[in-house]
Amino acid sequence: MPANERHAGRIVMITGAAKGIGAATAHAFALEGAILVLADIDMVALNATMAGLPGAGHLAIRLDVTTPDDWQAAVAQVDDRFGKLDVLVNNAGWGNLRSIFDTKPEDWRRLIAINLDSVFFGTMAAMPLLERSGDAAVVNVSSIRSRVVGFGSGPYSAAKAGVEMFSRVAAVECAQTGRKVRVNSIHPGFVDTPLSKAQGEAARAARAASVPQGRMAEPEEIAAGILFLASREASYVNGSALVVDGAFTAV
Repeated sequence: MPANERHAGRIVMITGAAKGIGAATAHAFALEGAILVLADIDMVALNATMAGLPGAGHLAIRLDVTTPDDWQAAVAQVDDRFGKLDVLVNNAGWGNLRSIFDTKPEDWRRLIAINLDSVFFGTMAAMPLLERSGDAAVVNVSSIRSRVVGFGSGPYSAAKAGVEMFSRVAAVECAQTGRKVRVNSIHPGFVDTPLSKAQGEAARAARAASVPQGRMAEPEEIAAGILFLASREASYVNGSALVVDGAFTAV
């Protein structure tokens, strides 16, 4: 099957889809003929992303990924509209730079809720619809910070490491219980998103210089990895972690 038809007609839900990696992933799936369910809390930015998508039939949903009730309501909308789900991309995430010694309990809980709880809530809520697909995939967006430590990334790293292990557990348990749902994680390195641009040119330059390839990734490069993991070409890729980091973790 040509690459531009890999996801034709598939129903794909992406969280944190308003900007950055989520928006780039949405556009890439749409170019391959997928029908998108985009979820975010920023509806202004989400609607702008929706307006730029090729294809038709897409759906935008306001979703607080840290709230199980929001997930149930979102999944109910997908069920009513499409009756199934072929791909779930748990992309929503958030982080800040703060030493663990300066992290308040409420900050810890927020980071864990957005980055890790959301993946559990989303996967469990969507599982009945994913099972109806008969050939479904979940891609959970982790980070290189699940593998290597950067100062101030402690709570974020802990959450993203949890995402990787949850993905492995979910993959094994789906396979062992006869659920035809593959689960993998993807681990981006430094990505040149709107958030990174907002941190200033000096910070961007320092990050780029720390990468052996000498640059940050474009969001579209992470999207390409997500599309592969979700595709039928990756039918035997299950419980794996795809690192996309310009060799940062190789040194």
